[in-house]
Amino acid sequence: MRSIRMTAVRGPGWRISTVALGAVAVLGIVAAPSQASSWTSKLVGAAPSFESRHYADDGGPTNVKFSNCKDDYTNSKVNIVLRKDTVGPDPYYSTHTYTACFAGGTSSGNWDDHGSGTYYWAVNDGLVNVHVWADPVVTNY
Repeated sequence: MRSIRMTAVRGPGWRISTVALGAVAVLGIVAAPSQASSWTSKLVGAAPSFESRHYADDGGPTNVKFSNCKDDYTNSKVNIVLRKDTVGPDPYYSTHTYTACFAGGTSSGNWDDHGSGTYYWAVNDGLVNVHVWADPVVTNY
């Protein structure tokens, strides 16, 4: 008799609900959203080879945006390069030249996924005596 009562409590809808809940739980584990991160800062007279803060990235693309740029000459451009912090010389990834931020717009550079690791970007690597101001600077990774 006990099994009859349990059968009455566990009707056909119970099985469907159990299977659906199990499927949702498995999908939640398998398709967990990636943990994208970002920070906002500014540059105040950043000298050539200035490095951003170093950040741990689990992988994925990186985007760096500058607004309201100026420099202490009339260059009206700033080069940004993505680098990976490694033992030995840090590898360089592509360099982006920002100009729109000097004309009241926003300049943006995008870098593809280079795997997990610790990254940073550098300003005007290799130039001499060119300081840059930008506010805000937004880094998304």
